[in-house]
Amino acid sequence: MIRNYIKIAWRNIVKNKGFSLMNIFGLAVGITCASLIFLWVEDELDYDSYFDNRDNIYLVLTNQSYEGKWRTFGSTPGPMGPAMKQEIPGIDHISRTRDADLVFSIGDKAITQNGLYADASFFDIFRTEMIAGDKKNIFDAPNTVIISDKTARQFFGSAENSLYKNILLDHKEEYTITGVYPDLPDNVSLKYDFVISYPEMAKDKDYLHSWGNNSVSTYVSLSSTADRHKIDATLRKMIEAKTGDHGTEAFLFAMTDWRLRSNFEDGVQTGGNITYVRLFSIIAWMILIIACINFMNLATAKSEKRANEVGVRKVMGAARRSLFIQFLTEAMGITAIALLLSLACMALLLPQFNLLVQKNMELGLSDPLHLTYLLTILVFCGFLSGSYPSVHLALLRPIETLKGKKTSRKRSDIIRKALVITQFSVSVILIIGTITVYQQIKHVQSRPMGYDTKNLVKMRVQGNMVQNFRSIRNELIKTGTVQHAGLNSYNTLSIGNNTSSVNWKGKDPSSEILFSVRLISPEFLKTMGMEIMDGSDFKPGAAPDTTRVIITESLAKMMGPGPATGKTLEVYGDPVEVIGTVKDYLYGNMYGKSDPVIFMNYPDEAKYMYIRTSPTVSATLALEKIQQVMEKNNPGYPFEYEFVDDNYQAMFRNEKLVGRLSRIFSALAIGISCIGLFGLAAYMAEQRKKEISIRKILGASIRELTVMLSGSFIKLVALSCIIAFPVAWYILRQWLQRYSYRIDIPWWPFVVAGAGAISIALITVSFQAIKAALTNPVKNIQNE
Repeated sequence: MIRNYIKIAWRNIVKNKGFSLMNIFGLAVGITCASLIFLWVEDELDYDSYFDNRDNIYLVLTNQSYEGKWRTFGSTPGPMGPAMKQEIPGIDHISRTRDADLVFSIGDKAITQNGLYADASFFDIFRTEMIAGDKKNIFDAPNTVIISDKTARQFFGSAENSLYKNILLDHKEEYTITGVYPDLPDNVSLKYDFVISYPEMAKDKDYLHSWGNNSVSTYVSLSSTADRHKIDATLRKMIEAKTGDHGTEAFLFAMTDWRLRSNFEDGVQTGGNITYVRLFSIIAWMILIIACINFMNLATAKSEKRANEVGVRKVMGAARRSLFIQFLTEAMGITAIALLLSLACMALLLPQFNLLVQKNMELGLSDPLHLTYLLTILVFCGFLSGSYPSVHLALLRPIETLKGKKTSRKRSDIIRKALVITQFSVSVILIIGTITVYQQIKHVQSRPMGYDTKNLVKMRVQGNMVQNFRSIRNELIKTGTVQHAGLNSYNTLSIGNNTSSVNWKGKDPSSEILFSVRLISPEFLKTMGMEIMDGSDFKPGAAPDTTRVIITESLAKMMGPGPATGKTLEVYGDPVEVIGTVKDYLYGNMYGKSDPVIFMNYPDEAKYMYIRTSPTVSATLALEKIQQVMEKNNPGYPFEYEFVDDNYQAMFRNEKLVGRLSRIFSALAIGISCIGLFGLAAYMAEQRKKEISIRKILGASIRELTVMLSGSFIKLVALSCIIAFPVAWYILRQWLQRYSYRIDIPWWPFVVAGAGAISIALITVSFQAIKAALTNPVKNIQNE
């Protein structure tokens, strides 16, 4: 019996080639799009699953109260980790970490590596089996380092060859390699090329032993029987108990939330990338359902041609159940072919999709989870696509069918119209969403930055760059490709060092305000293109001086009416004179308000060099000249740089990804919808060919016939726009609420989406309508 069903199904698929190809193509496109999205969703949900104990790993965050609101930070006091281990039961391991960017070198070979300073228990929290060495005694001796397998291969060819070998760090000290761990996958939150002993690094740094300084990341793993909520409640009181500061509290942040729920507002977790995971999951299901609706529409439209077949089979004794199974088998067959085609498409498109979403995903057809997914898609699409047409055909009454009565036509027409409206409603929502997301990104990117990111090169300070800065700067300017150069203690786009220990005459002693402090060279503000509003800049070449500062406009306003120049601030308890005010600039949260900034002329602590290249020369030539100067004045260190404009654009990666994917998938959604509309228009023209011929003989023009045939479809698309507009407005309003700096939803994307959908539908339907209107009427009437 099953063999019979399959044979009949195959014959019908081959017999109706055009109908079958439209269904297979539409389903294949839908399954391909949805599957690629689900691969991305799986990768996001699997973040940090490399660590088998991720459910018990936590990062300690701090909430700090400023201006009546809680702000959340990832740094903690250095002594907190050991105190937690000693005083709070249920904590298995703690590890303090700090970022470390060091140059590893052997002979002439030098490579910058990004790693961590960490306690020895780090590898007990982030469980990793060593490829070489024993993690139990990795830091027993001084000047030891653990490296990744990639780093071992870069310098020694293999992990085994690297063990107990010496390597020079930052051209200063030799370290012995005591362990090699496997390379980490791409989807982990914490990435590191090496690990060095934290206690050894921190022993002569007093600020890392103070409860009043937050400069350390603290990780903990809990025992399997520990009560996380009880530990968290105890932890929240620890800083106040140690320091008396009631405006700061520490708390546990679960590893399972690091990737997807990392946003905090007023000290409360408010979401994060999980929003995009949910959004794209909904889009994937929408596209699948649109593709399935195509099948249902075309299948019910074709049902009248198979009505006689059903009637005869019922008269011959076929049961409804067997007819239902037969038609469902046909649907499953078409879905299976579409699924195979989509697998081929995914294999071709996945490399490009990986580039688009910046991941390294694989189809993984041997993965049981992926095989289960494919089976689920087959059943879901096959059943959803074929269920209604199968029931519709199986319920036909044989006597009425064989007499030529179309009793179910009105009901099936209503359902087809509802499905077309659903398809185009979804497509219109996606089009409006795409335009609005693009407008929001452009709105933020056009926000005044307070400095110019173009033609600006950023380099991490290495070796003797600070000591040799004067000669480096002079030689750079002499090349004719560089206009300015300056030093900064932090990345200009990031928050960096901050403090509330800033006072002035007349300040409310109860107010807690957070300020950022930047230690710069005198040339930095000019290099960035920041505007001095009042007073003066630091004099070029001036000696380091922490008694005179330049402040941003927002701080000047806080200090009271009139110019701030000449007034006195107290920073970290020391009096300083304000010599100038610079216009506020944007950093940290691109959608929010940046904290006031205090600039000090103290380049000795600089971590970054900024170079402004001439706009009249090519970037390639400028970089070539910069490299020559750096290799001369800072030999032995690799020439590494970034463009600040690229860093700035990268801050909108998630929003841009939403925009790009929305553009692609909205275009595909409306394309899939048009395939179905094209098929329905062809069917309608076929059904009404006698009527068209008679109207044409009676004098109807091609235009009138086209309007008659297209009108009903255009009404459906217009109705779908009326339904889609309020839904799109509500969804976009909710999405935009996440941003404090946002656009008002404009009216014109709704007009563009509606007009676009109607125009595309009109073009699709008109093709079939004009074709039918141009047919010889005499031939059609003779055939009838």
